[in-house]
Amino acid sequence: MTRILGISGSLRRDSHNTSLLRAAAEAAGPDVQFELYDRLKEVPPYDEDDEMHPRPASVAHLNAAIENANAVLFATPEYNASIPGQLKNAIDWASRPLRTNPLRNKPVAVVSASTGAFGAVWSQQELRKVLRALGARVVEDGIAVRHADRQFDDAGRLVPEDLREELGAVPTDVAAAVRQRELVAA
Repeated sequence: MTRILGISGSLRRDSHNTSLLRAAAEAAGPDVQFELYDRLKEVPPYDEDDEMHPRPASVAHLNAAIENANAVLFATPEYNASIPGQLKNAIDWASRPLRTNPLRNKPVAVVSASTGAFGAVWSQQELRKVLRALGARVVEDGIAVRHADRQFDDAGRLVPEDLREELGAVPTDVAAAVRQRELVAA
């Protein structure tokens, strides 16, 4: 069973990106256990002076959630053509120490949803760059949901069948990257 941790870069209660992760969880096959990380708001601003152990409890919880997952699926909105600050902050915490951070060699994928016409593709590119820099194994497949305010129903479910199918391939590709990683490690 592949354990995928979903991390939404949006703190908003009715976030399209969180809804996108829920849709990915529904689309994941029976061999995937999907956990949605919902405590991003608790992670304090990164400060190297606070990096010493023990770390803040919220940071320890984030690191443990990443460590316990076989892979991570990030869903990012786009703020000013880049990654939301709270998501980047959480990744900064998780990236320390660089050589042993919980994302190093871990398969990760990035999806996004935005009310704009580009679906947060710039934010996806920025996030992939950051994840590569800290040693994550970035799966290139993803989905960028444009005009997200028209793609989800009132209950937050992704409506268009073609988008659901495209999104469904992402957890499958991430699970394949996990299996490949396990074969290489064996």
